[in-house]
Amino acid sequence: MIRIVIAEDQQLLLGAFGSLLSLEEDMEVVGKASNGEEAVALVKELNPDVCIMDIEMPGKTGLEAAEEIKGMDCKVIILTTFARSGYFQRALKAGVSGYFLKDSPSEDLASSIRSVVAGKRIYAPELIEDVYADDNPLTDREKEVLELVADGKDTKEIAAKLQIKTGTVRNYISIILEKLGVKNRIEAITYFKEKGWFK
Repeated sequence: MIRIVIAEDQQLLLGAFGSLLSLEEDMEVVGKASNGEEAVALVKELNPDVCIMDIEMPGKTGLEAAEEIKGMDCKVIILTTFARSGYFQRALKAGVSGYFLKDSPSEDLASSIRSVVAGKRIYAPELIEDVYADDNPLTDREKEVLELVADGKDTKEIAAKLQIKTGTVRNYISIILEKLGVKNRIEAITYFKEKGWFK
């Protein structure tokens, strides 16, 4: 029997996934969590074979939880609506065994769980294509500047923090906007978030 913990913050989906998987003769849903913290606690307590996890959940995200579960005797499958290459790359680093989109057919999920338990790694094909097509164009310093902008810091504060001149900060910001093909700081932050490139 494959023992499963599901972590999903939308109660309706949590119930639906639980019901679907319980119909499989060789699977048992032993725990349900509505955020990453609960998921980690349930994995420690119940020692399941697989933890199926959403990414964007309150408190601890699915990726943070996956990073914590890494090394425990439990395979992690990410099930999300977000086909973001940055999220996928972080999930790979966290050692997840599967990464699927919520619009995948339900019968694929059950067979994928069996494959993952058997030691295979299965990822949505469109994500694998994206990883090779979509690299972050910013340098480490430019990323650092954009992260400080996203934290609400103004030009002076960024200059002080990075020990550079305000004019240099302005130069960095215009280079960032140009590289990302956006008009202003807000669009840059939104684009960077959508790509999953923030740490």
